[in-house]
Amino acid sequence: MNDTPGSRPGSPGDAVMILGATSDIARALARAYAEARHSLVLTARRAEALERDAEDLRLRYGVTVDIVGFDLLDLAAHAPLLDRFPEAETVIMVAGLLGEQPRSAADHAEAERVMNTNYVAPALFLGEVANRLERLGRGTIIGISSVAGDRGRASNYIYGSAKAGFTAFLSGLRNRLAAKGVRVITVKPGFVNTRMTEGMKLPARLTAEPAEVARAIRLATAKGRDVIYVRPIWWPIMTVIGLVPERIFKRMKL
Repeated sequence: MNDTPGSRPGSPGDAVMILGATSDIARALARAYAEARHSLVLTARRAEALERDAEDLRLRYGVTVDIVGFDLLDLAAHAPLLDRFPEAETVIMVAGLLGEQPRSAADHAEAERVMNTNYVAPALFLGEVANRLERLGRGTIIGISSVAGDRGRASNYIYGSAKAGFTAFLSGLRNRLAAKGVRVITVKPGFVNTRMTEGMKLPARLTAEPAEVARAIRLATAKGRDVIYVRPIWWPIMTVIGLVPERIFKRMKL
């Protein structure tokens, strides 16, 4: 496991672990938590991709930043990572893979990769986190899910089904841990202007910026919210979509 430790000046906030830390949303989250003086553990498959951001955060905010090369799909690596950073009492699962629906529908291996990256591996990792935080009696688990999981649509049902499973998992985890001192927050960003969506024609009113997602997560944590749509307009939209009768929905192009 490749890693580069940061200097350790200490931070008044608890340590925050961000999985999938090279994404634009994760980078915005790292800045927001560093600004609030939390030490950070940032993971990605290639630790070297995090080095520049990590050094900037250390210099700009004077916080500890550890970067770790970590493959979420390597299930045997989950427990050792958590063993190394027991001080991480806030864990944010940003890792995910949109994939391409036509390719996923035609290729079992690609569909499996999308499902494993968005549901199986994140759920198993956060399940291990939950067990540890439950014993500790405190902590916060934050999962980045998707509006795509609210109802299966032809345009992205492989990805959407995985996010639906992840949303249900987080809901059950929240129910289990509610009386144990551990918070579980589900985040549904909707469209976000990132490298992943570059080139897509996204409606401006429905499209958030990465920093906006980070602010919404920090606010949800402070306000004790359980499930958030980053832009509130997504709540009525997805409610209406969910209420459309199946006989009509199956004829819609979504």
